Amino acid sequence: MSESLQGLLERQPHAIVERDGVRYTLLGTAHVSQASVEAVRDAVGSGAFDAIAVELDPQRLTALTDPDAMARMDLVEVIRKGKTALFAANLALAAYQRRLAEQLDVEPGAELKRAVLEARQRDLPVHLIDRDVGLTFRRASAGLGFWGRIKLGAGLMTALFVDEEVGEADIEKLKQGDMLESSFSEFASDSPELYEAVIAERDRYMAARLRETHGDAREVLAVVGAGHLQGLARHLREETRDPEAIRTELETVRKKSKTPWLGIAIVAFIVAAIGVGIWRGGFAMGADLLLQWVVCTAGFAALGCALATAHPLSILTAALFAPLKPFRLGVPTGTFSALTEARIRKPTYADFMSLRDDVQTVRGWYRNRVARVLLTFLLTNLGSMIGAWTGLFRIGGRLLH
Repeated sequence: MSESLQGLLERQPHAIVERDGVRYTLLGTAHVSQASVEAVRDAVGSGAFDAIAVELDPQRLTALTDPDAMARMDLVEVIRKGKTALFAANLALAAYQRRLAEQLDVEPGAELKRAVLEARQRDLPVHLIDRDVGLTFRRASAGLGFWGRIKLGAGLMTALFVDEEVGEADIEKLKQGDMLESSFSEFASDSPELYEAVIAERDRYMAARLRETHGDAREVLAVVGAGHLQGLARHLREETRDPEAIRTELETVRKKSKTPWLGIAIVAFIVAAIGVGIWRGGFAMGADLLLQWVVCTAGFAALGCALATAHPLSILTAALFAPLKPFRLGVPTGTFSALTEARIRKPTYADFMSLRDDVQTVRGWYRNRVARVLLTFLLTNLGSMIGAWTGLFRIGGRLLH
């Protein structure tokens, strides 16, 4: 190791792990620090390394290096594949990063981007060792209970709509080093399940990826947030399991039960209530109870869709599909209204390009067609949920009188 590189490492958080004939130099960085950008540039440019690994997944790298990538997205396909909520989560993260960039005059993750660009200029292999952010989000969500997911969703909505400066505590966390932890900390700092998915699991995952991807390299520089340094070094040094098995395990999302018990329970309650109504008051009362369900679910879903200023056909779609929610538990009502909105008011290239700026203001949400499709999805689902519970309580109340 050259004296210049040794001096650089002495000024930066780092760890060196030797394993299986490979020396891994783990360079801990702050995601909002110009000093970290310069340290990464000097480390990669030192000529001491055969390969460069970075705390990125392909999606986050594309977001950093290709500003036009979002404009090539097929929004209809995103909705059809049930990835609208994930799209919202990524947009929330992008909005948070934009606020940071404007507040601190440093692009969050600039040191990771610099590591990739410097390595490519020198024809060094680049390994993306972080887990896909969508997988991390889904595993975090799966580990939470119902109210935990509600809290997580509320936090994402807050990140999307609120345009305010990032607090000093969150900036300090970023200096210690993890973007996802800082993004989620505002609304889930007390959740051990979220910490496990966002930080601890990714330490294990990145250690496994380093062991898998080093190839013929014998000197590997890994650029990671300083918050991962200790855990990553420990797993890289001590883990004995096959790295592919670890990666596969940490890429698996626990599947929900195929039996829609909640939907079955709601359908059973409605059918039983209508039966009791017919027994007590004839077909007129049974029809009235069914009408209560239809009016409440259709009405609130349509109202939510209308609050998004969706097209009249999108509002009609929400009203038509909302009463059928118990029969299709896995497909939110907002999916159908959002699909209709995206087809009728197809977003333009300009909408995608201005999306990150537009979501910083309420007016921008309603002006931008991409944002409005997302708003249609979110508010329709909120209205559908309120309508379902209102309908159940109204039916129950009628039977008790």
